[in-house]
Amino acid sequence: MILNKKYFFIYFSIFFAEYLSAQQNETLPKDSVNIQNLEEVVLTGQYNPQSVKKSVFEVKVITSKDIEQRAVNNLADLLNQNLNINITPNPSTGKSGVSLFGLDAQYFKILIDNIPVINEEGVGNNVDLTLINLDDVQQIEIVEGSMGVQYGANAVSGVINIITKKTSRQNTQISTFLQEETVGNEYEWFSKGRHIQSLSMGHHFTKNIFGKISYLRNDFGGFWDKNQGEVYDKNDGLRGHIWLPKEQQNTKVLLNYKNDNLKVFYKFDYYNESINKYNTAVDLNENPATATSDPLALDELYTNHRFIHHLNATGLLKAHINYNVSVSYQEQNKDLETYTYRIRKDEKNNRLKGEYLSRRAFISRGTFSNLIDNENFKMQAGYDLTNESGYGSPLAITVSPDENAVKQRLDNYDVFASSEVNLSSKLSLRPGTRASFTNLFENQYTFSLSSKYLFGNNLELRAIVGSANRTPNYDELFTYFVDVNHNVQGNPSLNPERGLSAFIHLKKQYGLANKTTRIKHKISTSYIDVKDRIELIVVNQSPLAFQYNNIDTYKSIGFFSENTLQHNNFRFQLGASVLGISKILDSHTNSKDDFLFSFQLNGNINYTIPNWNTSIAMYFKHVGKQQQFVEKTNAQGAQEFQRGTTDAFNWLDTTIKTSFLDKTIEASLGIRNLLDVTTVNTSAFSGGTHNGPSTNVVLGYGRSYFLKLAYNLNL
Repeated sequence: MILNKKYFFIYFSIFFAEYLSAQQNETLPKDSVNIQNLEEVVLTGQYNPQSVKKSVFEVKVITSKDIEQRAVNNLADLLNQNLNINITPNPSTGKSGVSLFGLDAQYFKILIDNIPVINEEGVGNNVDLTLINLDDVQQIEIVEGSMGVQYGANAVSGVINIITKKTSRQNTQISTFLQEETVGNEYEWFSKGRHIQSLSMGHHFTKNIFGKISYLRNDFGGFWDKNQGEVYDKNDGLRGHIWLPKEQQNTKVLLNYKNDNLKVFYKFDYYNESINKYNTAVDLNENPATATSDPLALDELYTNHRFIHHLNATGLLKAHINYNVSVSYQEQNKDLETYTYRIRKDEKNNRLKGEYLSRRAFISRGTFSNLIDNENFKMQAGYDLTNESGYGSPLAITVSPDENAVKQRLDNYDVFASSEVNLSSKLSLRPGTRASFTNLFENQYTFSLSSKYLFGNNLELRAIVGSANRTPNYDELFTYFVDVNHNVQGNPSLNPERGLSAFIHLKKQYGLANKTTRIKHKISTSYIDVKDRIELIVVNQSPLAFQYNNIDTYKSIGFFSENTLQHNNFRFQLGASVLGISKILDSHTNSKDDFLFSFQLNGNINYTIPNWNTSIAMYFKHVGKQQQFVEKTNAQGAQEFQRGTTDAFNWLDTTIKTSFLDKTIEASLGIRNLLDVTTVNTSAFSGGTHNGPSTNVVLGYGRSYFLKLAYNLNL
């Protein structure tokens, strides 16, 4: 039965493709998104591209102007200032962790043009945000709350959809930029700091055909601090780096065709990353007979390859049904090369290289909107197909998989439907449901109900309630790390986690002083409940053995507010949130469900000087003291949740952007982490028995400065 479904979906995908359609957004007049607030066109979860005000969902939009103003190059740096989103870098791996409403990246989906992105732990969830470059982004849309009906498993706390550029207003456009950035107070032309170069070329071959190719290189020299880098030959623990150096290269190709009845694009995205890990331990390799030494070090080179093919089309059936279908093939591989480095002679010997992780996925997604289309009732139906296969672990334990490596596949076949009912000119409802069929789990069913009520005078109320499941990731299912000292195993019998969320948003906007001043207020409340949470627990005391099991319950409640003031060329935004989190370990034996609350505040100021073609912006975020329950093993060897605390901190960035010769030349100058934050103290870490010492959470490498110069040639 499943095999027949697979061929049906593949056959169906050949003829129709989903419309993601940044295209329609890109055909707006040149100044249509200049205040980023008024009639932004959104795509995520919509039947057809429409304004934010008409959307039943509450959608946050980050425009390309915002991205350019901040001169950020990856998604982690961009979202660092957002309310309810916490980014935590890992200097020893080069990755960044992220949480939304207290839930980590396994609980929300990252999409590029409506298609989930493959990564080392799955498709769409738990993506390392430092791997998502922003060089060709039209806008980013954030939908908070369950999107399980629209986007399937793992969209428990929301989705982040990156809409890329598909066309250009010019016949030919060539753009390039150079960006130089310090890492803390460290900078040298080649070995220290961050060095970024980009080149893109787009051309309209005909009225209907547009093509584009782009390349970006991001060379991060690591953070040295007191360490001495690769060629240091003393065995005093100072060799190598505090933050690992890495080089990222990203090549993208786009071919876009459109006429009055059909729009098709093909995208190819290739990403390569190399991370160097220089061992802090040095073997002096001394020869007493000659009183000489030949220092050696055992070093590692991690290489990450990812490519994405994406074919998409949109059109009309029977004059009113919009079809949108995408077909995507994606692959990600990770290699590890170990070698002995003769430091003084700059030689690499005893090289051993192998692949330790591989993921492949075939994805197809289709929606058919306006199946029933009248003024008061619309209907949409769709499908999602994901065939994922692979082996290995994000943690490279050996150079290549051993005989215990498990090669597995996860096949998802989903169908979903929703309707939009306009009960009056003020009240709209959108119920929906999804059925999911997989080869590993029992059938899953999710639902949602969204509503919008317009009170008049630009006062809007939105309420969204829905369910979404989180599918166990590869490690939780298939990990097998057993040797003399370790016994950590996955559990193929795990059930998907069950998530339920409810969000309410009340928004008001109005104008003052002949509409030269615009004000927008929004207050929101949220509730998220996740049952059957998966945790790694002790299943045997002697010998000690760990296994993943469904034993945990998670709840969060939140209250937050966002406010915007726009007056002529001045814009001020201020937001605040209070989030409470409760975790229960094995609710049958431990009913403790205290909510621990944390506070966040963010704001930004932007001032534009039209006569100078210059804008100045400052971005601030305060993360208050956080208390959270963390899993620890007590003195009796039993697991329990204990209260831990992470200190408060503040983060401040500032940028100045200017342009010359009708935007042919653009320059950005700025300071990141102006308050020079590096670490904060915390006792909220998993581990052993009671009253362990506090440790630090690494947040940054100190105050950094950047300069970006861009050149745009339009023909």
